[in-house]
Amino acid sequence: MALSSQDAQRFAETFAGLVGGISQALLDKEPVIRLALTTMFAGGHLLLEDAPGTGKTALARAIAATIAGTHSRIQFTPDMLPADITGVNVYDQKNNEWHFRSGPIFASIVLADEINRASPKTQSALLEVMEEAQVTVDGVSHAAPRPFMVIATQNPVEQAGTYPLPEAQLDRFLMKASVGYPSRAAMAEILDGSAAPDRSKRLKPLLESGQVVRLSELAAQTHTERAVLDYVAALAEATRDDDSATLGVSTRGAIGMVRCARVWAAAQGRHFVLPDDIKALAAPVWAHRIVVDPDAAFSGATAQGVIARALSSVPAPAVSA
Repeated sequence: MALSSQDAQRFAETFAGLVGGISQALLDKEPVIRLALTTMFAGGHLLLEDAPGTGKTALARAIAATIAGTHSRIQFTPDMLPADITGVNVYDQKNNEWHFRSGPIFASIVLADEINRASPKTQSALLEVMEEAQVTVDGVSHAAPRPFMVIATQNPVEQAGTYPLPEAQLDRFLMKASVGYPSRAAMAEILDGSAAPDRSKRLKPLLESGQVVRLSELAAQTHTERAVLDYVAALAEATRDDDSATLGVSTRGAIGMVRCARVWAAAQGRHFVLPDDIKALAAPVWAHRIVVDPDAAFSGATAQGVIARALSSVPAPAVSA
């Protein structure tokens, strides 16, 4: 059943309420908050890359605080093992049985702090759970809760002792965003409340976990015309054909764009997707999936430039309401 205009309006009101709540903890950052919530309702994961102290962890905590579900924080370190994340089977000598002791990944909102500080082996432990929402240990699969969202942070400034995320793992993040520094007025307000810097502790849950799941299923029904789907496919193809790119947008990336666009449209009270939704989301959904040729990068080429050329070369379709 397609999303009705009334349902879209109710979704937009709920979405706006969440944005307003989280904005109390992360001042002057509504754009990135909207992107993060869009990722959550689209059933994806978010990668936050920014300088230290800009509020990446605060955003993750604030989202977790607004959802009445479980949440956990994993501080990634070079000596961390995959079992430290997923969990391990423990032998019970008294009952002569093996029991699975779940790791911190089994939470509704998981903050993976400084994910690029863990070894590639440990990073790969996230691949299955991020894609299939389950963990397989000793041949037995264990389902993650619903909703399930990984919010990973990485610091692009300090590269010593870090391991860049491989392309296969980057592709599993639905969006990549940055928080950035606050405006001077917001900074002054933050400094005024510096005695209690963690504003997320003041937030109260606005949605139950079941409500998040239902709203996600509702937004997934937002009408998307075939012309818009063809537009997304043509844009993805254009990034792959770009001379500056060695790796363009994958099929997973194109699917992720449609999922995000449906939520983005519903969050604005519309029951249909517009090409402008695709344009607005192109950079956060696709930029981290594009690998630029090293020689082209030396000449100044960027993933954002590849996307900009695709948007300018592929004509947007005319879509009626």
